Amino acid sequence: MSVEVTESAFRGARPRAAADVATDAQRRAACWGETGPDGRFRSSPLLVIAGAGTGKTLTIAHRVAHLVMAGVDPQRILLLTFSRRAAAEMTRRAGRLVARALSERAGRPLPAAAAIRLPWAGTFHSVGARLLREHAGAIGLDPAFGILDRGDAADLIDAIRHELGFSATKKRFPREEACLAIHSLQANTGWPLDRVLQGWPWCADWRAELETLFAHYARRKRDNAVLDYDDLLLEWERAMGIPEVSARLRARFDQVLVDEFQDTNALQARILRALKPDGQGLTVVGDDAQSIYAFRGADVGNILDFPGGFDPPAEQVTLERNYRSVQPVLDLANALLAEAARKFPKTLSAARGGGARPQLVTVADERAQADWVIDTVLRHREEGVPLKRQAVLFRSAHHSDLLEVELVRRNVPYVKHGGLRFLDAAHVKDLLAVLRWAEHPRNLLAGFRALQLMPGFGPANAQRCLEQVKEGALADALRGFEPPAAAREAWAGFVSLMAALADSSARWPSEQFDPLLAWYRPLLERRHDDASVRANDLEQLAAIATRFGTRERFLTELALDPPQAAGDLAGEPLRDEDWLNLSTVHSAKGQEWDAVCVLNVTDGNFPNEYATGDPLAIEEERRLLYVAVTRARDALYLLEPKAFYVTGQQRWGDRHVWGARSRFLTEPVLAQLDQVAPAVPGDALP
Repeated sequence: MSVEVTESAFRGARPRAAADVATDAQRRAACWGETGPDGRFRSSPLLVIAGAGTGKTLTIAHRVAHLVMAGVDPQRILLLTFSRRAAAEMTRRAGRLVARALSERAGRPLPAAAAIRLPWAGTFHSVGARLLREHAGAIGLDPAFGILDRGDAADLIDAIRHELGFSATKKRFPREEACLAIHSLQANTGWPLDRVLQGWPWCADWRAELETLFAHYARRKRDNAVLDYDDLLLEWERAMGIPEVSARLRARFDQVLVDEFQDTNALQARILRALKPDGQGLTVVGDDAQSIYAFRGADVGNILDFPGGFDPPAEQVTLERNYRSVQPVLDLANALLAEAARKFPKTLSAARGGGARPQLVTVADERAQADWVIDTVLRHREEGVPLKRQAVLFRSAHHSDLLEVELVRRNVPYVKHGGLRFLDAAHVKDLLAVLRWAEHPRNLLAGFRALQLMPGFGPANAQRCLEQVKEGALADALRGFEPPAAAREAWAGFVSLMAALADSSARWPSEQFDPLLAWYRPLLERRHDDASVRANDLEQLAAIATRFGTRERFLTELALDPPQAAGDLAGEPLRDEDWLNLSTVHSAKGQEWDAVCVLNVTDGNFPNEYATGDPLAIEEERRLLYVAVTRARDALYLLEPKAFYVTGQQRWGDRHVWGARSRFLTEPVLAQLDQVAPAVPGDALP
């Protein structure tokens, strides 16, 4: 492919309405590397530092298109992202660009679908699962291993807690969610348990018991031939330590591209380095200034240290042209970033030009803050900015509590981002447990749940059945089992279903999912009062099943990248033409709105009080505020209440503490803000 074709595609793609052509930096990132005398395309390691709103997705798509048109086999391109949706979007865009280039070459239109297919585009965990299945025999895994989603993993840890007697202690032992979080952070960072427990100081006295719990958890997973979310990466890394396996994996991919590299953890970084030890063909894209997930194990050092990890150092390309925000918002973001202790220098410039300066709004207290925010939101609405194009962001979820009360009182509809995961709904977990047990009979956790769907089956009878199942094929073992009296009438139907699901010739999903739904619907009606609502979720699950060619792919992908909505425990539906967005800053990453209000920009909130005393944590808090600021397109307001009322007093009590100005609001930062102090009633403060 000629470079001109890629540049032509850049000019036609228009990443934002105001961007007429690609920047030189975007072209350089997309076209990095060259075709050698042997006709093969090669590229040394490349780091693309993509500032907020600088067309990162478009740049990655152009790089993929450039690689394909340069002769790189799409099946030898590994594209790693942090969501399946991101991988699909980049593949779609790259396909459109390649189709355009091929159409120009052929002189006739060609569909994007005919131009490119990236079979190895996905999340770290989904790609890891596929590679592990392919090489399971060489690394000592059962090729049919099951995968525990987060809910199943927590259930298994909880069961082991009870078996070990830890739940019956006189002192508070960590609940299963905390145990799983501790275990996960240790797996992803490689830190010793003592260091991990610094984030859970109240758990430190249980160090020995936690080690025992985790050892039993690992043994139970081995016995049941299942892996949890973190095992997919741990086993991938272990596979890279086996010479014959690592040689095959390294030879499999000519080009490896990684999105959101600032969010990778130490384990993921080691896997990448093992895949491409010399960095040849490795491209990573990210923004150190948006690394805000240390609590999940993300290490900003991965991106900051990347160039120096190779000899010669990796090439660096910085994208600074911002297509989202007006320049005054970017001036504030640049001032915030300039004071970071360690960073890649960048100065964001707006493709859209000037605009209103951000405001620092000093209010009396959180009640005054709520009133000011609502007044401002409604004013923007009257000026033509829909509520959907506005957002209120906050450091911690509870910061919006008082605002939510006032929004309801003043009849302003809103949506607070977050909610019950689809796979956590009881009826969905029931159905998936049956499928997982059929797929992998050694997954005793799935079998334990599936059996208890039968009348008369409590934990004791379920365990008795599982002991018998260990001795032979699943369907045969179930036929030979004597169920409790209450289950005898339903038992034959259950055995027939499991036999049908075990039939390798049964087509997926028509000859597997449909019989399962028919079997489960009567149970759904008996077990849940709102069966009709829950039935809709099962229909959605059936529709999702049609997207996958096999049951194994369906179960794997659903465990690793599940839908995020369910009818289980859903609240009243929002019936309105418009609504305001409320979100934590962590949940807002990757989003943008025309007008943004940021609550509680005071010391103790930005930065969070738990970050004080830790310089690295303070720097992450600075990056968190940077992310909040760069969500705004046109209007940005930072709110700083002066008084915070103490909890645990009468509703209208006046005990309070004074909020200190955020340490991030230094003189250079304040110079980019218009400071506003709205008039308040004389008795607003005590």
